[in-house]
Amino acid sequence: MTQHSIFRTILTGVAFAALLAAGAVQAKELDPESIQPVPAAKVTHPAKVELGKKLFFDPRLSRSGFISCNSCHNLSMGGSDNIKTSIGDKWQKGPINSPTVLNSSLNLAQFWDGRAKDLREQAGGPIANPGEMAFTHDLAVDMLRSIPEYVAEFKKVFGNDKLSIDEVTLAIAAFEETLVTPDARFDQWLKGNKKALNAQELRGYQTFKNSGCVACHNGVNVGGNSFQKMGIVEPYQTDNPAEGRAGVTGKDADRFNFKVPTLRNVALTYPYFHDGAANTLSEAVDTMGRLQLGRRFTPNENADIVAFLKTLTGKQPQITLPILPPSSDQTKRPQPFE
Repeated sequence: MTQHSIFRTILTGVAFAALLAAGAVQAKELDPESIQPVPAAKVTHPAKVELGKKLFFDPRLSRSGFISCNSCHNLSMGGSDNIKTSIGDKWQKGPINSPTVLNSSLNLAQFWDGRAKDLREQAGGPIANPGEMAFTHDLAVDMLRSIPEYVAEFKKVFGNDKLSIDEVTLAIAAFEETLVTPDARFDQWLKGNKKALNAQELRGYQTFKNSGCVACHNGVNVGGNSFQKMGIVEPYQTDNPAEGRAGVTGKDADRFNFKVPTLRNVALTYPYFHDGAANTLSEAVDTMGRLQLGRRFTPNENADIVAFLKTLTGKQPQITLPILPPSSDQTKRPQPFE
């Protein structure tokens, strides 16, 4: 490795962004592969995916019998719910903005603070969270075991009669791994179709690179692969109590460090930031420029970047709504108002 390559490797994240913003590193030095196209999903176990899809849409995994995974990660709305913070059991206000489930398998970890290492670990969290689905893992498993069709399907998929929360989360994760969005117009451009983007979108991409946005928003998911501090140049003002990565590590140095959100399908996943404070892409771009890069984008620059970001909307998963197996007489009925 050359001295220059070592220098480039070390200058990641915030430091690299700061140098880019200051003009110390020229955009032409950036690898053309700073962003890579999203690969199509590869389904190796279709029966497990189909079971996971049913569980993803099944509201009986919640205490109320009303909230499913799809409630907060609506696959008709970019895999999010398009509200500032999600609504939980008994109309509780969620503590943080719901990130998109689309392309989430490409992230280095799950949740804004990265407390779940993968989709399987993430899938069990909301079920037992009293502010979300407000069930318990034991009650969720008991519910599934009371439904003969589910029992038979779990046995077919996993080859045993275990039916535990481990199998539940494995199936949900298998389904979520298929929720990728390839073939965005920007991906087409990356693959050589130079007519896929217009002049404004290309200007926006160049400004996105030259300003240093790619220091954090890079890779296949255009983000999701590092934790960064929210508010580098200026402090971020919010009444949201989320501590970010510090809530997981216990380190004060990690306070207000959040997983960099993916920009894939970002035109569909408003509002933005962990507190959902930015209602529009224009507002989000302006805030990021000032707080992260120390740069005030002109109205034209802002519009160009927004135009580029809209080219990151990929082909949405085509989901056939599953028909869920009916409850049996032994299935405990939901308690939505107790």
